[in-house]
Amino acid sequence: MDAPVSIDLETWPRRQHFEHYRRRVPCTYSMTVELDVTAFAAALRRSRRKTYIAQIWAISTAVNRHDEFKMCLTAAGEPAVWPVVHPAFTVFNPERETFASVWAPYDADFGAFHDVAAPLLAEHRRATDFFPQGAPPDNVFDVSSLPWASFTGFNLNIGGHGWDHLAPIFTLGRYTVRDGRVVLPLAVQVHHAAADGYHSSRLVTELQALVADPAWVDEGAEPVLP
Repeated sequence: MDAPVSIDLETWPRRQHFEHYRRRVPCTYSMTVELDVTAFAAALRRSRRKTYIAQIWAISTAVNRHDEFKMCLTAAGEPAVWPVVHPAFTVFNPERETFASVWAPYDADFGAFHDVAAPLLAEHRRATDFFPQGAPPDNVFDVSSLPWASFTGFNLNIGGHGWDHLAPIFTLGRYTVRDGRVVLPLAVQVHHAAADGYHSSRLVTELQALVADPAWVDEGAEPVLP
């Protein structure tokens, strides 16, 4: 695992924002959006690849483009950025009505990522441990899925040592068909010290572009964004 790179506080444009939302007014915010996944869902119906893994890869690709979503704290409590972050994602055990958290190394090639992540879902679908692979690496961010319900708002309430958690958290909901279009609810939980509304909006816009042009589902090639 590569070490995080410390941020130069003397030249960082968000230094004052970080210090304000880290120490003076620590807070997180959540943003719930609906993605138009009509083309994405159609591509996956024609494919043998798994929808959940494709969703995770698309989120991971958008996340890894931007330093504000790869942030962590050094041992001294200063901000730093991981070179790459990997998705940790939930696997539901229907017999126990519990879930496990597993992780897979991010790969910019969707096909390569799918080949690693799909066996993990199969292997741990009846896991009884919360972390069946052992403790995840430090450079992960969380993705969970609620395929049983669609939603227009979802909020995680973080307290205690959670204020040190700078990684984003994503929650996916159930598809809904509206006016002939397929929409996917997505909640994004962000630490305000790490990112502002502009950064989260840009992330969502890029994610929408990825699912609107899903050639990568079968070809393993990421579309070029404007």
